[in-house]
Amino acid sequence: MMELTTEIKGYIDKSVLCWLATVSAEGIPNVSPKEIFNYDGFDNIIVANIASPQTVRNIKHNQNVCISFIDILVQKGYQIKRKAVIVKKMDQEYPAMEKILTDMTGGNFPFGTITKIRAEQIRPIIAPRYQLYPETTETEQIESAKKAYGL
Repeated sequence: MMELTTEIKGYIDKSVLCWLATVSAEGIPNVSPKEIFNYDGFDNIIVANIASPQTVRNIKHNQNVCISFIDILVQKGYQIKRKAVIVKKMDQEYPAMEKILTDMTGGNFPFGTITKIRAEQIRPIIAPRYQLYPETTETEQIESAKKAYGL
């Protein structure tokens, strides 16, 4: 297993959404945006299963997942792959994870299970502009993104 570095945690903190990719028992891929996600004290990424019946069903049949998140202005982030586990209310680790996620929602988005992912493969996501134009600074990228998004 791999450690969630301070840099990776920083990108999680700055990301508004993440995208969780799963595969059904029939081999059909599904990508679902998740708004309530964070990390716990044990290098796990945790995701509240708010309106996620397909995600939960897929993980029960095939635990292989990929989760991606980026800072939309800097246009950098990470892709993480690993087997996921569905944590239920009766599980010993649930209350601590629930508190982290409930603190984010203020209790406004109820959830009954949590998807837990421990990184096995980590790959940075970097906007092509940084590679095509290596002199690009993050400040320039932020300004470009603000213009593109009308911010």
